[in-house]
Amino acid sequence: MNDLNTTDTIQQYIKTTALTVEKEMLAMIPETWSIPSPLREAMKYSLLAGGKRLRPILVLAAAEALGGKTEAAMPVACAVEMVHTYSLIHDDLPAMDDDDYRRGKPTNHKVFGEAMAILAGDGLLTHAFYVLVQAFRRFGVPAEQALAMVEDLSVLAGPKGMVGGQAADMIGEQGITDLSQLEYIHTHKTGDMIVFSLKAGARSAGAGEQQLKALEKFGYNIGLAFQIQDDILDLTGDEQKLGKPVKSDEKQQKVTYPYLVGLEASQAKVTQLTDEGKAAVLQAGFARPERLLQLADYLMERDH
Repeated sequence: MNDLNTTDTIQQYIKTTALTVEKEMLAMIPETWSIPSPLREAMKYSLLAGGKRLRPILVLAAAEALGGKTEAAMPVACAVEMVHTYSLIHDDLPAMDDDDYRRGKPTNHKVFGEAMAILAGDGLLTHAFYVLVQAFRRFGVPAEQALAMVEDLSVLAGPKGMVGGQAADMIGEQGITDLSQLEYIHTHKTGDMIVFSLKAGARSAGAGEQQLKALEKFGYNIGLAFQIQDDILDLTGDEQKLGKPVKSDEKQQKVTYPYLVGLEASQAKVTQLTDEGKAAVLQAGFARPERLLQLADYLMERDH
């Protein structure tokens, strides 16, 4: 696999990269392994259910920013999407958000039953660590960097990270009263895995501490901007493009950024966060930062 063409538009880059990641993810679950058929099918069903593939794209863009190889970063890209997919399967369960559809398709538990959906999520989360280690085993990423990735994933996907954000979100349904509570949820439920994606992609290409810190700042900024933009689109977006009803947050009485500070202030915050994140990348001396900067603008300007 060659490095992706830097002359592609950002839309072409996203589409091409998403297709490549999907193909590679399937290859990362060996056909030779003896896995109960319903479990394998349930895992594959949600892995291939579409979506933005934002996290694996950020992994590969961060590696590219340092002049790294796509091949070495690909196991990391696949691993982070497996963790993200497990979180969605579990989010949709009756005990959590109780959703019947995701991206226009029946949710995992509606197709395979609750027990198999839980196990599919468990399987994807656990398998992600095996896949992550293949960056070292198969592609020569130094063991110290691979170990740092494993540690980062454990922290940023776990109770201090994404799972903590999900718990805070559930607790918050009983009444969020201020911006700091909402930002805690967004930072951990979404931002932590975006930060993991960027730092792990950069680690695969030998990033230094200054570059890792810059990517952390960039990641938390675009992660929060991404969530605020979601809140804005729930009020102003096109149902056809979003694939879900608009004003669903309002109907569910969910506290959002526009609810707390207003639409105009929310839009200004998205711009401010994006600009500050891009500035951190520009100051960190990356060899090829263009894709990261384009992705930040794309996320700010998206309409779905």
